[in-house]
Amino acid sequence: MVLGLSLLTGQAVAQTQVYDPKTRSWVDYDRTKAYQYYRQHQQVPEPFRRQVVTFRTAEEPGTIIIDGNQHFLYLVQPGQQAIRYGIGVGREGFGWAGIVRVGRTAEWPRWTPPAEMVARDPNARKWAGGQPGGPDNPLGARALYLYEGDQDTIYRIHGTPEPWTMGLSVSSGCIRMVNDDIIDLHSRVKVGAKVIVLMQGAALYKGV
Repeated sequence: MVLGLSLLTGQAVAQTQVYDPKTRSWVDYDRTKAYQYYRQHQQVPEPFRRQVVTFRTAEEPGTIIIDGNQHFLYLVQPGQQAIRYGIGVGREGFGWAGIVRVGRTAEWPRWTPPAEMVARDPNARKWAGGQPGGPDNPLGARALYLYEGDQDTIYRIHGTPEPWTMGLSVSSGCIRMVNDDIIDLHSRVKVGAKVIVLMQGAALYKGV
């Protein structure tokens, strides 16, 4: 299967599609297909791999711009370039948009699910007191904690033990990345960095 990117419009969160040359048609790139691709190739499809791209913006180098519809995160670089990373974003009903900042960062962070997730998700309930960092932790190898002013938004940019989910809308609102990519991003980003989150049809983060 050759991967191209297409988006189904009119949804709160856009659905990624891939082009199948055998049937000459676009098909939904769902969780099952993504997992099958990763098992076969041991990496995510080429568009979602880290790469330097041309990127014209008035934002300063070091700014993070997230295109939730296309499932890309851009780290602005000098000379009208950016490092582009593939990401997983919030599933329908959990997408959001706004301007925030990196309030703090952590290596192999501890994960404490918010009360709302504990209430709705039995798997999160057992970690209500916090899950230690490690390879099975949902936050993966690194986390950038997103703040609005001095207030923690509860949203993060973080790694994941499910690398095949790049290109999908599956999270509870956080931005997830392959562990190697979040380690790379973490090494380049400073606390205080501006983060712009764009997502068609998403609710604006309160206060933005």
